Amino acid sequence: TRDGGRTWTNMVGNVTGLPKASWVSWVEASRYDAGTAYAAFDRHTFGDMTTWVYRTTDYGKTWTRLADRGVRGYAHVIKEDTVKKDLLFLGTEFGLWISIDAGKTWAQFKGHDFPDVAVREVQVHPREHDLVIATHGLGIWIIDDLTPLRALTAVTFQEQTAFLPGRPVQQRMPASGGWG
Repeated sequence: TRDGGRTWTNMVGNVTGLPKASWVSWVEASRYDAGTAYAAFDRHTFGDMTTWVYRTTDYGKTWTRLADRGVRGYAHVIKEDTVKKDLLFLGTEFGLWISIDAGKTWAQFKGHDFPDVAVREVQVHPREHDLVIATHGLGIWIIDDLTPLRALTAVTFQEQTAFLPGRPVQQRMPASGGWG
């Protein structure tokens, strides 16, 4: 819809390469560009664990497949970062995937022993800039401070060592009385 929901146009026929009868698991409009939206499709009931994720930049006339290689599991959710346009988060049946280049390449998030678990939803906290991850069966996980991820570039990956910005932190030492 482009008129506030008064009329609707079915765009699924414009999604190149998508097999028939695919379930739509997620649709989200871009926060940056009016004509851009993301869609994820789920075919696991057909035995298809392929990651079917697409982006349109022309109001659904054409769609480009994202995550067609290197990502495992059917997709549940795809979101843009709230600060950096090219930073994308993709939740699949087998984990969280992150792209710093608008979906051209993806890396699986493995920080702090994050498991290969179904990621059903992600949200960027508007004040703290943390990534809140909702999983199926293992609760809520939080990636504190997306500032370092936002600072990553292709050039950063070529460096042997890189210092990335982050918010100030506090170290707290728990004590229960007596000597610290």
